Amino acid sequence: VAMWLPLCSTSRTACRRSYAAALLKCPRHWGNANASVFSHSAGPAARTSKALLFRKHGDPSHVVQLEDVELPPIGPTDVLVKMLAAPINPSDINMIQGTYAILPDLPAVGGNEGVAQIVEVGGQVTSLKAGDWVIPKDAGLGTWRTVAVLAEDDVISLPNDIPLLSAATLGVNPCTAFRMLSDFEDLKPGDSVIQNAANSGVGQAVIQIAAARGISTINVVRDRPEFTQLSDRLKAMGGTHVIKEEVLRRPEMKELFKICPKPKLALNGVGGNSATELLRHLQYGGSMVTYGGMAKKPVTVPVSALIFKDVKVRGFWVTQWKRDHSSDGKAFRAMLDELCLLVQQGQLTAPACTEVGLQDYSEALDTAMQPFTSAKQVLIM
Repeated sequence: VAMWLPLCSTSRTACRRSYAAALLKCPRHWGNANASVFSHSAGPAARTSKALLFRKHGDPSHVVQLEDVELPPIGPTDVLVKMLAAPINPSDINMIQGTYAILPDLPAVGGNEGVAQIVEVGGQVTSLKAGDWVIPKDAGLGTWRTVAVLAEDDVISLPNDIPLLSAATLGVNPCTAFRMLSDFEDLKPGDSVIQNAANSGVGQAVIQIAAARGISTINVVRDRPEFTQLSDRLKAMGGTHVIKEEVLRRPEMKELFKICPKPKLALNGVGGNSATELLRHLQYGGSMVTYGGMAKKPVTVPVSALIFKDVKVRGFWVTQWKRDHSSDGKAFRAMLDELCLLVQQGQLTAPACTEVGLQDYSEALDTAMQPFTSAKQVLIM
């Protein structure tokens, strides 16, 4: 491994991923189907990992397979990790389908998020040690596998005294929520935020982080048979108000704003009419930040909102934020420290999760793609 890295003209991380893809493409590197998950029988080079791979883009139920993959040697600045748990996020599904903004070289291991434990470190590794818990710094590492050899620079440590599911789901949705609540409007205790997709992973994190900061949330969800139970659950985690989408156009909103200030910030994870309705309720000069488009429909901004309310329409992608702040890592480290403190204080919990064994991945993928899914599927290695 040490020999090929200096020959690459791109970044070390990109080189390692290209090398990993090349390993996966070469048939002689596929392990025996009956091989041990972590075999040392023929020395370090023979160690294998079970991994959920896709060789082409398409329907996850058709293109994802559980395979045995040989691990590369551990280089001087590499770490050997045992994956502990990894969620199935919408972005993971989109990446497999080939519709996401970034796509890995094929064949690729699925999964962009998860928590792992360091098993062994290379001789020049200084920031990590055996036993540490780590999460990916960036998307595209491929977390749906039992074991991996990764560059030290590709991961960042977390305290290992936080709940496993909190650690496994910390790097994407809570970070997205944290940045949107911090970077677009100067929110103070007593202010309010309105959001759709309030029962999503991001939505639940927004509720809890906002509550910890003394900020009220108006949480919009689609109507469903179990609306009352969902409303109670979101309020129990700190949501101030929970309403159905259709209420956004009704007189009840005027009554709501008698006891709650109009929001400075709207968070849109849906798009379409839902986003337009959020805009109507922003106070003058407020911002709507779009981070998702579950409705697969464009955001329509009324002219009156731009002219007479001077609203700001922005977008946010946490992957780009991480890359923009990767040079020193201090901002990412500070954010993770603050999020972990909230977890340790009981103010930020993992979203509702269903733990699924890696071998039951097919059922987990199918469930993750269903509408009105109330629990995040998390693969346990």
